[in-house]
Parts: sequence; structure tokens; C-alpha cells
Amino acid sequence: MPDVPIGEVVIRGVTRRGHPFRPSDWADRLASIVGHVGRDNRLLYSADVQPVTRAGVRCVVIHQGLAERDARIFRFLLDFARENDLEVVGGRKETR
Repeated sequence: MPDVPIGEVVIRGVTRRGHPFRPSDWADRLASIVGHVGRDNRLLYSADVQPVTRAGVRCVVIHQGLAERDARIFRFLLDFARENDLEVVGGRKETR
């Protein structure tokens, strides 16, 4: 797996049963938890937690360094995935 970015965890907006997760803006909402509002009053996402779309599926990319910087937020994000039965993969380019 040389193409998999090291140190990333991706929460995919698909349940383990293959159903799309709703609402459709869930990834933006989840990533905004660690974002902040800039001087221009726009939301700026953290470099540690980014909403992305991969193969038409909304995802949240979490850099594993967050586990060291803020273990509570890292655990919250992974617990969110577990509680909602969402797929979690080891890197942005890993597919199922």
C-alpha cells in the first residue's frame, strides 16, 4: 500500500451495510467541530480534520497526529463513526 498517505484515518459516509449516511452535509458538520471562523467570517477547517469527497462518497479525513495533540477530539470522531456504523479506513486512497 505505498499510495496510502501515512498517518490518516478516513471516516466514509457509508454504513457497514452499504447505505449512504444522512444528512448529506454530515462530513462538513463533523469537521466544523475543530474548525474556526476566520476574519472574513468564513469557516476554516483544521488541517487535522478535513471533509472530502472520494468516489462520490462524503468522507472526513483525520490526521493521526490529532490523537497526540487532542486525544479527546480524536476519540470523539472515531466514536461518532462507530456509533453510526460508518466505515473507517486507514488512508485516503484505501478503498473497499
